Amino acid sequence: MKEQKKEMKKNIVVGQSGGPTAVINASLYGVIAEGMKHGDEIGHVYGMLNGIEGFMQDRYMDLSGELGAEELEILKQTPAAYLGSCRYKLPEDLSSNFYPMIFEKLERLEIGYFFYIGGNDSMDTVSKLSRYAETIGSAIRFIGVPKTIDNDLIHTDHTPGYGSAAKYVAATVREIAMDASVYQQKAVTIVELMGRHAGWLTAASVLARKEAGDNPLLVYLPEADFDLEQFAVDVKQALDRQPNVVVCVSEGISDKDGKFICEYDNAAQTDSFGHKMLTGSGKVLEAFIRNRYGVKVRSVELNVSQRCSGMVASLTDIEEAAAAGAAGVQAALAGMTGKMIAFCRKEADGYELECRTEDVNEICNREKKFPAEWIIKNGTDIGPEFWDYARPLIQGEAKRKMKDGLPVYLYRR
Repeated sequence: MKEQKKEMKKNIVVGQSGGPTAVINASLYGVIAEGMKHGDEIGHVYGMLNGIEGFMQDRYMDLSGELGAEELEILKQTPAAYLGSCRYKLPEDLSSNFYPMIFEKLERLEIGYFFYIGGNDSMDTVSKLSRYAETIGSAIRFIGVPKTIDNDLIHTDHTPGYGSAAKYVAATVREIAMDASVYQQKAVTIVELMGRHAGWLTAASVLARKEAGDNPLLVYLPEADFDLEQFAVDVKQALDRQPNVVVCVSEGISDKDGKFICEYDNAAQTDSFGHKMLTGSGKVLEAFIRNRYGVKVRSVELNVSQRCSGMVASLTDIEEAAAAGAAGVQAALAGMTGKMIAFCRKEADGYELECRTEDVNEICNREKKFPAEWIIKNGTDIGPEFWDYARPLIQGEAKRKMKDGLPVYLYRR
Protein backbone atom coordinates (compact mmCIF):
# COMPACT_ATOMS: atom_id res chain seq x y z
CA MET A 1 0.00 0.00 0.00
CA LYS A 2 1.38 3.39 -0.96
CA GLU A 3 2.03 5.79 1.88
CA GLN A 4 -0.39 8.71 1.75
CA LYS A 5 1.23 11.98 0.81
CA LYS A 6 1.27 14.40 3.72
CA GLU A 7 -0.58 17.65 3.20
CA MET A 8 1.83 20.52 2.50
CA LYS A 9 2.47 22.82 5.44
CA LYS A 10 0.98 26.28 5.29
CA ASN A 11 2.61 29.44 6.60
CA ILE A 12 1.44 32.17 8.96
CA VAL A 13 1.54 35.88 8.27
CA VAL A 14 0.90 38.33 11.10
CA GLY A 15 0.70 42.11 11.15
CA GLN A 16 0.16 44.98 13.57
CA SER A 17 -2.06 47.97 12.84
CA GLY A 18 -3.24 51.20 14.41
CA GLY A 19 -1.79 52.87 17.49
CA PRO A 20 0.71 50.72 19.40
CA THR A 21 0.40 49.71 23.04
CA ALA A 22 2.69 48.51 25.81
CA VAL A 23 1.65 44.89 25.13
CA ILE A 24 0.92 44.63 21.39
CA ASN A 25 4.21 42.76 21.00
CA ALA A 26 3.11 40.29 23.67
CA SER A 27 0.28 39.32 21.33
CA LEU A 28 2.80 39.03 18.51
CA TYR A 29 4.88 36.80 20.77
CA GLY A 30 1.80 34.66 21.38
CA VAL A 31 1.21 34.17 17.65
CA ILE A 32 4.86 33.33 16.94
CA ALA A 33 5.37 31.02 19.92
CA GLU A 34 2.12 29.13 19.36
CA GLY A 35 2.75 28.89 15.65
CA MET A 36 6.20 27.41 16.19
CA LYS A 37 4.69 24.74 18.46
CA HIS A 38 2.76 23.35 15.49
CA GLY A 39 5.63 22.50 13.18
CA ASP A 40 3.68 19.59 11.74
CA GLU A 41 1.08 22.00 10.31
CA ILE A 42 2.87 25.34 10.07
CA GLY A 43 6.03 26.13 8.14
CA HIS A 44 7.14 29.74 8.54
CA VAL A 45 5.75 32.58 10.62
CA TYR A 46 6.08 35.73 8.52
CA GLY A 47 5.60 39.25 9.83
CA MET A 48 4.20 42.10 7.73
CA LEU A 49 6.29 45.23 8.03
CA ASN A 50 3.97 48.20 8.58
CA GLY A 51 0.84 46.11 8.39
CA ILE A 52 -1.22 45.44 5.29
CA GLU A 53 0.16 48.59 3.66
CA GLY A 54 3.73 47.32 3.90
CA PHE A 55 2.73 43.81 2.89
CA MET A 56 1.28 45.18 -0.35
CA GLN A 57 4.78 46.55 -1.00
CA ASP A 58 6.23 43.05 -0.43
CA ARG A 59 7.73 44.12 2.91
CA TYR A 60 7.81 41.25 5.38
CA MET A 61 10.24 39.18 7.47
CA ASP A 62 10.58 35.56 8.58
CA LEU A 63 9.93 35.84 12.31
CA SER A 64 10.32 32.12 13.01
CA GLY A 65 13.69 32.13 11.29
CA GLU A 66 15.12 35.36 12.70
CA LEU A 67 13.99 35.37 16.34
CA GLY A 68 15.41 32.92 18.86
CA ALA A 69 14.01 32.00 22.27
CA GLU A 70 15.81 34.80 24.13
CA GLU A 71 14.71 37.43 21.61
CA LEU A 72 11.12 36.22 21.81
CA GLU A 73 11.12 36.67 25.60
CA ILE A 74 12.40 40.23 25.19
CA LEU A 75 9.81 40.86 22.47
CA LYS A 76 7.07 39.89 24.93
CA GLN A 77 7.95 42.89 27.12
CA THR A 78 8.83 45.36 24.36
CA PRO A 79 6.34 48.24 23.90
CA ALA A 80 5.32 49.85 20.59
CA ALA A 81 4.89 47.74 17.44
CA TYR A 82 7.95 45.61 16.62
CA LEU A 83 6.78 45.04 13.05
CA GLY A 84 5.75 48.63 12.53
CA SER A 85 2.17 49.75 12.08
CA CYS A 86 -0.09 51.51 9.60
CA ARG A 87 -3.46 53.17 9.34
CA TYR A 88 -4.66 51.83 6.00
CA LYS A 89 -8.31 51.41 5.09
CA LEU A 90 -9.12 48.67 2.61
CA PRO A 91 -11.58 49.43 -0.21
CA GLU A 92 -15.24 48.97 0.70
CA ASP A 93 -15.91 47.45 -2.72
CA LEU A 94 -14.81 43.81 -2.60
CA SER A 95 -14.65 43.80 -6.41
CA SER A 96 -11.74 46.24 -6.24
CA ASN A 97 -8.50 45.14 -7.95
CA PHE A 98 -6.83 45.45 -4.57
CA TYR A 99 -8.11 42.11 -3.31
CA PRO A 100 -6.84 39.85 -6.13
CA MET A 101 -3.43 41.52 -5.74
CA ILE A 102 -3.16 40.84 -2.01
CA PHE A 103 -4.43 37.28 -2.35
CA GLU A 104 -1.86 36.63 -5.08
CA LYS A 105 0.83 37.72 -2.62
CA LEU A 106 -0.62 35.51 0.10
CA GLU A 107 -0.73 32.51 -2.21
CA ARG A 108 2.83 33.13 -3.38
CA LEU A 109 4.02 32.89 0.25
CA GLU A 110 1.82 29.80 0.76
CA ILE A 111 -0.08 31.53 3.55
CA GLY A 112 -2.76 29.49 5.25
CA TYR A 113 -3.29 31.65 8.33
CA PHE A 114 -3.55 35.44 8.51
CA PHE A 115 -3.50 37.29 11.87
CA TYR A 116 -4.01 41.01 12.35
CA ILE A 117 -3.38 42.58 15.74
CA GLY A 118 -5.24 45.83 16.20
CA GLY A 119 -8.36 47.73 17.13
CA ASN A 120 -11.62 48.61 15.44
CA ASP A 121 -10.24 49.56 12.05
CA SER A 122 -7.96 46.50 12.06
CA MET A 123 -10.97 44.27 12.63
CA ASP A 124 -12.51 45.95 9.59
CA THR A 125 -9.49 44.69 7.61
CA VAL A 126 -9.99 41.14 8.89
CA SER A 127 -13.69 41.35 8.04
CA LYS A 128 -13.11 42.44 4.45
CA LEU A 129 -10.34 39.94 3.74
CA SER A 130 -12.30 37.02 5.20
CA ARG A 131 -15.42 37.98 3.25
CA TYR A 132 -13.45 38.27 0.01
CA ALA A 133 -11.81 34.90 0.70
CA GLU A 134 -15.26 33.36 0.94
CA THR A 135 -16.30 34.80 -2.43
CA ILE A 136 -13.36 33.15 -4.21
CA GLY A 137 -13.32 29.93 -2.20
CA SER A 138 -9.94 30.63 -0.59
CA ALA A 139 -8.92 28.32 2.26
CA ILE A 140 -6.87 31.04 4.00
CA ARG A 141 -8.14 31.68 7.54
CA PHE A 142 -8.33 35.23 8.86
CA ILE A 143 -8.29 35.96 12.60
CA GLY A 144 -8.25 39.27 14.47
CA VAL A 145 -6.30 39.65 17.72
CA PRO A 146 -7.66 42.63 19.70
CA LYS A 147 -5.56 45.56 20.77
CA THR A 148 -6.50 49.04 21.95
CA ILE A 149 -5.85 51.18 25.00
CA ASP A 150 -9.30 52.72 24.42
CA ASN A 151 -11.00 49.45 25.46
CA ASP A 152 -13.80 50.18 23.00
CA LEU A 153 -14.17 46.88 21.13
CA ILE A 154 -17.53 45.21 21.67
CA HIS A 155 -18.14 41.54 22.53
CA THR A 156 -15.06 41.33 24.75
CA ASP A 157 -14.73 42.03 28.48
CA HIS A 158 -11.70 44.21 27.77
CA THR A 159 -8.87 44.53 25.29
CA PRO A 160 -5.13 43.83 25.59
CA GLY A 161 -3.37 47.15 26.07
CA TYR A 162 -6.03 48.70 28.25
CA GLY A 163 -4.79 47.28 31.56
CA SER A 164 -1.28 48.67 31.10
CA ALA A 165 -2.53 52.05 29.90
CA ALA A 166 -4.95 52.21 32.84
CA LYS A 167 -2.11 51.36 35.22
CA TYR A 168 0.04 54.11 33.70
CA VAL A 169 -2.79 56.64 33.98
CA ALA A 170 -3.55 55.74 37.60
CA ALA A 171 0.12 55.82 38.63
CA THR A 172 0.85 59.06 36.81
CA VAL A 173 -2.25 60.89 38.05
CA ARG A 174 -1.39 59.79 41.60
CA GLU A 175 2.06 61.36 41.19
CA ILE A 176 0.60 64.52 39.64
CA ALA A 177 -1.84 64.80 42.54
CA MET A 178 0.97 64.45 45.07
CA ASP A 179 2.98 67.15 43.28
CA ALA A 180 -0.06 69.46 43.20
CA SER A 181 -0.61 69.08 46.94
CA VAL A 182 2.65 70.67 48.11
CA TYR A 183 1.51 74.33 47.91
CA GLN A 184 -1.16 76.09 49.95
CA GLN A 185 -2.21 78.54 47.20
CA LYS A 186 -5.30 77.69 45.19
CA ALA A 187 -4.39 75.85 41.98
CA VAL A 188 -6.05 73.65 39.38
CA THR A 189 -4.28 70.94 37.39
CA ILE A 190 -6.11 69.61 34.33
CA VAL A 191 -4.97 66.25 32.97
CA GLU A 192 -6.04 65.45 29.41
CA LEU A 193 -6.21 61.76 28.50
CA MET A 194 -6.81 59.81 25.30
CA GLY A 195 -10.35 58.81 24.42
CA ARG A 196 -12.24 60.07 21.39
CA HIS A 197 -15.71 58.71 22.08
CA ALA A 198 -15.13 56.22 24.92
CA GLY A 199 -13.99 57.27 28.38
CA TRP A 200 -12.47 54.01 29.65
CA LEU A 201 -8.95 55.42 29.89
CA THR A 202 -9.97 58.63 31.64
CA ALA A 203 -12.05 56.60 34.07
CA ALA A 204 -8.86 54.82 35.13
CA SER A 205 -7.68 58.07 36.71
CA VAL A 206 -9.96 57.43 39.71
CA LEU A 207 -7.78 54.42 40.57
CA ALA A 208 -5.17 57.00 41.60
CA ARG A 209 -7.14 57.90 44.72
CA LYS A 210 -5.61 56.67 47.95
CA GLU A 211 -8.88 57.26 49.81
CA ALA A 212 -12.36 58.70 49.29
CA GLY A 213 -12.33 62.42 48.50
CA ASP A 214 -8.79 62.30 47.16
CA ASN A 215 -7.71 63.80 43.83
CA PRO A 216 -8.72 63.71 41.06
CA LEU A 217 -11.79 65.49 42.40
CA LEU A 218 -13.43 65.86 38.98
CA VAL A 219 -13.48 63.39 36.08
CA TYR A 220 -15.20 64.04 32.73
CA LEU A 221 -15.86 61.41 30.06
CA PRO A 222 -17.12 61.75 26.45
CA GLU A 223 -20.24 59.75 27.32
CA ALA A 224 -21.63 62.70 29.34
CA ASP A 225 -22.41 66.10 27.79
CA PHE A 226 -19.92 68.75 28.90
CA ASP A 227 -21.03 72.29 29.74
CA LEU A 228 -18.44 75.01 30.33
CA GLU A 229 -20.56 77.00 32.76
CA GLN A 230 -21.34 73.93 34.84
CA PHE A 231 -17.63 73.07 34.73
CA ALA A 232 -16.86 76.47 36.23
CA VAL A 233 -19.33 75.76 39.06
CA ASP A 234 -17.83 72.29 39.63
CA VAL A 235 -14.30 73.69 39.86
CA LYS A 236 -15.36 76.52 42.21
CA GLN A 237 -17.04 74.03 44.57
CA ALA A 238 -13.95 71.81 44.51
CA LEU A 239 -11.66 74.77 45.27
CA ASP A 240 -13.90 75.69 48.20
CA ARG A 241 -13.25 72.21 49.65
CA GLN A 242 -9.47 72.19 49.16
CA PRO A 243 -6.85 74.45 47.59
CA ASN A 244 -5.39 71.97 45.08
CA VAL A 245 -7.76 70.42 42.56
CA VAL A 246 -6.86 67.83 39.93
CA VAL A 247 -9.30 67.44 37.04
CA CYS A 248 -9.11 64.60 34.50
CA VAL A 249 -10.78 64.97 31.10
CA SER A 250 -11.00 62.86 27.95
CA GLU A 251 -9.71 64.49 24.79
CA GLY A 252 -13.11 63.82 23.23
CA ILE A 253 -15.40 65.60 25.69
CA SER A 254 -18.13 67.48 23.83
CA ASP A 255 -21.12 69.70 24.52
CA LYS A 256 -24.80 68.79 24.16
CA ASP A 257 -24.66 69.64 20.44
CA GLY A 258 -21.78 67.24 19.85
CA LYS A 259 -19.14 69.93 19.39
CA PHE A 260 -15.78 68.86 20.80
CA ILE A 261 -14.42 71.18 23.49
CA CYS A 262 -11.09 71.27 21.68
CA GLU A 263 -12.98 72.80 18.72
CA TYR A 264 -13.85 75.79 20.87
CA ASP A 265 -10.30 76.88 20.08
CA ASN A 266 -9.23 75.39 16.74
CA ALA A 267 -10.96 73.00 14.33
CA ALA A 268 -9.66 69.46 14.68
CA GLN A 269 -7.99 67.80 11.72
CA THR A 270 -9.03 64.36 10.47
CA ASP A 271 -7.05 61.18 9.88
CA SER A 272 -7.23 58.80 6.91
CA PHE A 273 -10.28 57.08 8.39
CA GLY A 274 -12.14 60.38 8.75
CA HIS A 275 -11.71 60.43 12.54
CA LYS A 276 -11.12 63.84 14.07
CA MET A 277 -7.62 64.09 15.55
CA LEU A 278 -8.37 65.46 18.96
CA THR A 279 -5.99 67.37 21.16
CA GLY A 280 -6.16 70.54 23.15
CA SER A 281 -9.21 70.13 25.41
CA GLY A 282 -6.97 70.61 28.43
CA LYS A 283 -5.56 73.87 27.04
CA VAL A 284 -9.06 75.22 26.32
CA LEU A 285 -10.16 74.45 29.89
CA GLU A 286 -6.93 75.82 31.36
CA ALA A 287 -7.48 79.21 29.73
CA PHE A 288 -11.17 79.20 30.68
CA ILE A 289 -10.57 78.59 34.40
CA ARG A 290 -7.64 81.00 34.59
CA ASN A 291 -9.70 83.78 33.02
CA ARG A 292 -12.74 82.98 35.18
CA TYR A 293 -11.08 82.70 38.60
CA GLY A 294 -7.58 84.11 38.26
CA VAL A 295 -6.05 81.09 40.01
CA LYS A 296 -2.95 79.18 38.99
CA VAL A 297 -3.91 76.60 36.35
CA ARG A 298 -1.82 74.16 34.38
CA SER A 299 -2.80 71.48 31.91
CA VAL A 300 -0.95 68.23 31.36
CA GLU A 301 -1.47 66.14 28.23
CA LEU A 302 -0.27 62.57 28.81
CA ASN A 303 -0.35 61.89 25.06
CA VAL A 304 1.51 58.82 23.70
CA SER A 305 3.05 57.97 27.07
CA GLN A 306 -0.27 56.29 27.88
CA ARG A 307 0.38 53.64 25.25
CA CYS A 308 4.17 53.27 25.15
CA SER A 309 5.23 53.02 28.80
CA GLY A 310 6.57 49.49 29.01
CA MET A 311 8.06 50.06 32.46
CA VAL A 312 4.58 50.45 34.00
CA ALA A 313 3.01 47.61 32.01
CA SER A 314 0.65 45.34 33.90
CA LEU A 315 1.85 41.75 34.15
CA THR A 316 -1.78 40.64 33.87
CA ASP A 317 -2.06 42.59 30.62
CA ILE A 318 1.16 41.11 29.21
CA GLU A 319 0.08 37.55 29.91
CA GLU A 320 -3.45 38.10 28.58
CA ALA A 321 -2.11 39.71 25.40
CA ALA A 322 0.14 36.71 24.79
CA ALA A 323 -2.77 34.37 25.47
CA ALA A 324 -4.89 36.22 22.90
CA GLY A 325 -2.21 35.72 20.24
CA ALA A 326 -1.88 32.04 21.03
CA ALA A 327 -5.67 31.60 21.05
CA GLY A 328 -5.79 33.13 17.58
CA VAL A 329 -3.46 30.46 16.22
CA GLN A 330 -5.44 27.72 17.93
CA ALA A 331 -8.69 29.05 16.46
CA ALA A 332 -7.26 29.16 12.93
CA LEU A 333 -5.88 25.63 13.23
CA ALA A 334 -9.33 24.51 14.36
CA GLY A 335 -10.72 25.78 11.05
CA MET A 336 -12.13 29.14 12.15
CA THR A 337 -11.98 32.30 10.03
CA GLY A 338 -13.56 35.75 10.15
CA LYS A 339 -13.27 35.72 13.94
CA MET A 340 -11.78 37.93 16.65
CA ILE A 341 -10.37 36.57 19.88
CA ALA A 342 -12.40 37.90 22.81
CA PHE A 343 -12.03 37.80 26.59
CA CYS A 344 -14.76 36.39 28.82
CA ARG A 345 -14.56 37.02 32.57
CA LYS A 346 -15.61 33.88 34.41
CA GLU A 347 -18.07 33.94 37.26
CA ALA A 348 -15.72 33.09 40.12
CA ASP A 349 -14.66 34.33 43.54
CA GLY A 350 -11.39 35.64 42.12
CA TYR A 351 -10.49 37.12 38.76
CA GLU A 352 -10.40 34.49 36.02
CA LEU A 353 -10.48 34.91 32.26
CA GLU A 354 -10.90 32.71 29.22
CA CYS A 355 -10.54 33.30 25.48
CA ARG A 356 -13.35 32.71 23.02
CA THR A 357 -14.07 33.71 19.41
CA GLU A 358 -16.57 36.26 18.15
CA ASP A 359 -17.72 37.11 14.62
CA VAL A 360 -15.45 39.93 13.49
CA ASN A 361 -18.20 41.28 11.21
CA GLU A 362 -20.27 42.10 14.29
CA ILE A 363 -17.36 43.91 15.96
CA CYS A 364 -15.74 46.14 13.34
CA ASN A 365 -16.96 49.72 12.97
CA ARG A 366 -18.76 49.66 16.32
CA GLU A 367 -17.70 51.12 19.67
CA LYS A 368 -18.18 50.01 23.25
CA LYS A 369 -18.98 53.07 25.31
CA PHE A 370 -18.31 53.45 29.01
CA PRO A 371 -21.47 52.36 30.87
CA ALA A 372 -23.67 55.37 31.56
CA GLU A 373 -24.78 53.90 34.90
CA TRP A 374 -21.15 53.96 36.09
CA ILE A 375 -20.96 57.75 35.63
CA ILE A 376 -22.16 59.52 38.79
CA LYS A 377 -22.40 62.94 40.46
CA ASN A 378 -23.84 64.72 37.40
CA GLY A 379 -21.08 63.48 35.13
CA THR A 380 -18.13 64.40 37.36
CA ASP A 381 -17.17 61.04 38.89
CA ILE A 382 -17.05 57.26 38.41
CA GLY A 383 -18.95 54.71 40.48
CA PRO A 384 -17.64 51.70 42.44
CA GLU A 385 -18.60 49.20 39.70
CA PHE A 386 -15.66 50.44 37.65
CA TRP A 387 -13.22 49.84 40.48
CA ASP A 388 -14.28 46.19 40.64
CA TYR A 389 -13.96 45.93 36.87
CA ALA A 390 -10.58 47.63 36.42
CA ARG A 391 -8.50 46.71 39.46
CA PRO A 392 -7.72 43.12 38.35
CA LEU A 393 -6.45 44.39 35.00
CA ILE A 394 -3.62 46.50 36.43
CA GLN A 395 -2.13 43.86 38.72
CA GLY A 396 1.46 42.61 38.64
CA GLU A 397 4.85 43.81 37.48
CA ALA A 398 6.97 42.01 34.91
CA LYS A 399 10.48 40.80 35.71
CA ARG A 400 12.34 42.43 32.89
CA LYS A 401 15.87 42.37 31.55
CA MET A 402 17.78 45.55 32.38
CA LYS A 403 21.08 47.03 31.25
CA ASP A 404 22.77 50.18 32.56
CA GLY A 405 19.64 50.99 34.57
CA LEU A 406 17.33 50.88 31.54
CA PRO A 407 14.98 48.21 30.15
CA VAL A 408 16.21 46.04 27.29
CA TYR A 409 13.83 46.08 24.35
CA LEU A 410 13.90 44.29 21.01
CA TYR A 411 14.60 46.44 17.96
CA ARG A 412 14.05 45.26 14.42
CA ARG A 413 17.26 45.01 12.45
